[in-house]
Amino acid sequence: MRYEWKSKPLGDVTSFLNGLWKGEKPPFVTVGVIRNTNFAKDGSIDDSDIAWLDVEAKKFEKRKLKFGDIILEKSGGGPKQPVGRVALFEKEEGDYSFSNFTSAIRVDDPQELDFRFLHKFLFWKYASGVTESMQSHSTGIRNLNADAYKEIAVPLPPLAEQQRIVAILDEALAGLATAAANAEKNLKNARELFEVVLYAALKGEVASDDSVQPEPSGNPTEERCAIKRMEIPFAIPANWRWCRFGSVVKFLNGDRGKNYPNKHEYVPVGMPWINTGHIEEDGNLDTQSMNFITRKKFDSLNGGKIQLGDLVYCLRGATIGKTAFVEPYSEGAVASSLMIVRPGPAIDRRYAYYFLVSRLGRQLIKRFDNGAAQPNLAGASVAKYVTPLPPLEIQKAIVQALDALVERRKSLEAIYYKRLEAVKDLKKSILQNAFSGALTSSPSHAAKEAAE
Repeated sequence: MRYEWKSKPLGDVTSFLNGLWKGEKPPFVTVGVIRNTNFAKDGSIDDSDIAWLDVEAKKFEKRKLKFGDIILEKSGGGPKQPVGRVALFEKEEGDYSFSNFTSAIRVDDPQELDFRFLHKFLFWKYASGVTESMQSHSTGIRNLNADAYKEIAVPLPPLAEQQRIVAILDEALAGLATAAANAEKNLKNARELFEVVLYAALKGEVASDDSVQPEPSGNPTEERCAIKRMEIPFAIPANWRWCRFGSVVKFLNGDRGKNYPNKHEYVPVGMPWINTGHIEEDGNLDTQSMNFITRKKFDSLNGGKIQLGDLVYCLRGATIGKTAFVEPYSEGAVASSLMIVRPGPAIDRRYAYYFLVSRLGRQLIKRFDNGAAQPNLAGASVAKYVTPLPPLEIQKAIVQALDALVERRKSLEAIYYKRLEAVKDLKKSILQNAFSGALTSSPSHAAKEAAE
């Protein structure tokens, strides 16, 4: 911070307001309540799903948000998202308040401190990791140490200088937001392209080798007529066939009996004990977080033991349908939330994997899950899945083409992730310069370069 700038603790220049619980005593008033889920990445408020609640009129009087209030997340967060996020309230009309998991910060003297300057300063403090050391844990929820937060030293350059800094940051951060949006769009496009090609491959429309590419035909077999009644939305080539997934793979459930391992039985080194949290998006297992059980415990299990060549498939919850190869493990066991899929000689195991993670595989989940709030599948249901099955040599050709596309996608994703990290670092650098007094001119050129 520049030597001529003075500073004051945050608590000395602002007032903190506690959040609102849903009321029980009338009279009530209907109010839009800002929650943690309404905090956008850029420090603004996403009002697409604001909760409208009937709250006590008396309590609302002291908790009505005003234009320029800063909403602070004081409880919540997660392993990769500390508490302490801030969002700026910029609505001039309507009745709005904020949840009990948040606080509102209100500038005491607008002639001393510009609320937009303060918002960007607090946003920078969070992005720099300052609040991570101020959080505590209580029953799995992270809570911000309010006393420590109020001691943050806020720089107080002259008001005109604050407003100049805000104007420069608005321009620079808008450019960086465009750069981040472009990189995220490219990431999405790369993934969507793979989804399209994968779906086309299962329809016989992707040729990796002309010598094995079948000619399309509209002659349905009796089996395909049954599939058609299930509304599978495409035909397949003449030398392919539709088959039940259970006819070409074997399923093994995890042990659900009295010998099921508990967390206190995990050991640092031993036999892998695989659960849904170990399945990564790219079909690999997260070996860094793997749990292990003793050989004695493993030998006591009645089922769910893997072998090389197997796949593991998630049967329930938010991760339903996630699939991974068991490598690098040749031995181990799976939790009851997973099922082992063991391909037979008629189906290439990577073809089976691509089928399960494809759009078709996800559509089949919706046909067979129990429809409850916590989706759930049984092995017998997965066995009823229907898959287009080309001859084995064509399966291998399709897999080869898809594997090459996956590598290309990963290469592009690495570029886009690197660009996102560069944008994030540049954003931190610009903010640090701004609040140390080193931002003498607009960094718009750097922001423009990042956006291209």
